[in-house]
Amino acid sequence: MSFKTRALLRLLPTVFVLALPAVAGAWQVQPPRPAAPPPVIVLQPPANARFQQVVREHEVRDRLQKNQLEEQLRQNQMDVARRPYAANPVQAVRLDQADQSQRELYRARQQDLLDRYQSAVAPPVVHPDKGPAPSRSGG
Repeated sequence: MSFKTRALLRLLPTVFVLALPAVAGAWQVQPPRPAAPPPVIVLQPPANARFQQVVREHEVRDRLQKNQLEEQLRQNQMDVARRPYAANPVQAVRLDQADQSQRELYRARQQDLLDRYQSAVAPPVVHPDKGPAPSRSGG
């Protein structure tokens, strides 16, 4: 045997030991990774926009409190209006229906105020995969 052949035979086990993990890894089946959802980017409003948002919050809070006080006054007036008709069941039913309608109107007003506030101050959401909406100006 020549010197090259003996050196090759000595290196052959080392080559197998080093190549074994790579070959073993190729035989293992790896499950496919699920696609990651696109990131949602929330833009922070500038300082003046934040100030305007705080002002709107105070306006909404004040309006909600004013509506609540008006509703309490209305309920007190309804209680006073019911007293003369306490013995008349027909009038009592009509007053109850009117009162129920007014309460539903109050709740709808309050909810509308909150919905308008929420839609006005919601931070814009930018989806990275979609570009800006095309302009519809005729220009």
